[in-house]
Amino acid sequence: MNALYIVCGLGLTALVAELFNARKILSFLVIIGLAVAIGLTIPELGTSVSYFTNMVVFDNFAMAFSILIMTVTILWFWMAQDYFNQDLAHYTDRASLILFTVAGGILMASFNNMAILFLGIEILSLSLYTLAGSKRDSLASNEAAFKYFLMGSFATGFLLLGIALVYGATASFNVQTIAATVVINSATLPAFFYVGVLLIMVGLAFKISAVPFHFWAPDVYSGSPTSVTAFMSTVVKVAAIAAFVKVFSVCFGHIAPSWSLVLKIIMILTLAVPNLIAAAQDNVKRMLAYSSVGHVGYILLAFLSQPENSASGIFYYLSAYSVASITSFAVLLQVEKLNSGTDIVQFNGLFKRNPLLAVAITVALLSLAGIPPLAGFFGKYMVFIQAIDKGMISLTILAIVTSLMGAYYYFRVIIAMFLQEPAGGAITVSTSQKILIVVLVAGMFALSMVPDYLLELF
Repeated sequence: MNALYIVCGLGLTALVAELFNARKILSFLVIIGLAVAIGLTIPELGTSVSYFTNMVVFDNFAMAFSILIMTVTILWFWMAQDYFNQDLAHYTDRASLILFTVAGGILMASFNNMAILFLGIEILSLSLYTLAGSKRDSLASNEAAFKYFLMGSFATGFLLLGIALVYGATASFNVQTIAATVVINSATLPAFFYVGVLLIMVGLAFKISAVPFHFWAPDVYSGSPTSVTAFMSTVVKVAAIAAFVKVFSVCFGHIAPSWSLVLKIIMILTLAVPNLIAAAQDNVKRMLAYSSVGHVGYILLAFLSQPENSASGIFYYLSAYSVASITSFAVLLQVEKLNSGTDIVQFNGLFKRNPLLAVAITVALLSLAGIPPLAGFFGKYMVFIQAIDKGMISLTILAIVTSLMGAYYYFRVIIAMFLQEPAGGAITVSTSQKILIVVLVAGMFALSMVPDYLLELF
């Protein structure tokens, strides 16, 4: 709970920082504050404490995902300094919106009441609608914000209606009470309860950008400022998946046969469709957007293989994915800044223009593709082993095939960087960004060496 207090305090501090002329040190204060929040949360692992009349519970699940959200946010703030410096008049506004998004994400990982889940989603979403359109002179950014707002509002409507129907059948918003009612009265639950479960699935599937509820993601990701896209595809996705896993493993795990077929269809589509479309993309930013959607398919496969005990494997997969994704966007930002574009041709000869950037994004893309010995490989390996153990052979084969498709479009970028002639002059990177990139690459290798430590958090 200390983490949530600190993040909210940082958000409020950011709002008033302009009054005290503290803009120049705001990012430093945010990074230090988030690091302190992580430091206070780690010793609490292994405990479980409830707050606000049991509406919020910080157990290992909530604390582990909160630590991941805050860690990735620190890396993001380090990476995104140009995003803040481009519009100094709104420096503090953007920082506060990011921090309130993080606060919403922590609530989505720690809720024990459906009202808190809704509150967390709304805090996160309202901030993101603004951030998506924060590049005011860009028509694509304005369009991204408008699309995200409209489709997000519809998705919230589905979620609210689903929660209302579940409440009507169980007479409670409390997660534990709903779960107990489902176990005791599973044979006598009214039909509208199951409709409510499916509506909640639709609402949360939108938040995690699962097919066919993903149509907003490629346009919003490609239209938003690149730094915001990096934030949405990592921090926001981690929070949304944490909420999805918690709802369907705790609340509705006992009746998994009633919704598993629908989720299995969503998972198959999420594995196949975005990977097919990503292979045809010539814009790296849009390719990474479809790639982000595709990775949800592997997470859903892990969840379907054992709905009530999948949190540890999903947490490790998200950790590996987030670090690799932040690395990819960190390099993409540098290329975009020089070339004013993110097409694959802009990456031609990148190794000759800046070897550090080329090597870093190569390692990141190989991790995303699941190439050993990187962390992404171990994440996918655990997913596939779990699915095979549960007899899901055909789905595992599909996942392997789509993973190979992913490797194809990742290697298109790698080939352009190392085998094509340079598309421009040398790229100069600041010392701060060089250190960040080295830290990120080291993090990808470190995650591949300590999977057991992360798995033991649950």
